[in-house]
Amino acid sequence: MTQEQQRRLLAAARRAAGRAHAPYSRFRVGAAVLDERGRVHAGCNVENASYGLTICAERVAVGRMVATGGRRIEAVLVFCDTETPTPPCGACLQVIAELGRNPWVVLSNGLKTERGRLSDFLPRPFRAS
Repeated sequence: MTQEQQRRLLAAARRAAGRAHAPYSRFRVGAAVLDERGRVHAGCNVENASYGLTICAERVAVGRMVATGGRRIEAVLVFCDTETPTPPCGACLQVIAELGRNPWVVLSNGLKTERGRLSDFLPRPFRAS
């Protein structure tokens, strides 16, 4: 992933976080996925009064990628205006593993950025075969 791609991902994730539907937690998250064709797909978290129905920003972004024809995740960037960068939850990491070949995972709070491979966050993902 190039610096320019990372910059595009951060801008998209930051914009998406501003659109988050988070009336209960006020925890606004934006995510952006880079697909195999270099396209950026953004998503934000969407909370629900029935908390188990809440959808994480990362899964919204992955869903948008798939819905528009993307097939492989090259990188994902998660933006959250928190004191330290916030990583994806385990469910999101597993979804990313399904559609990526150890993609880059970038965490940002706007001031600090951390970068690693998916295997740094989820060393043993579930595989169907």
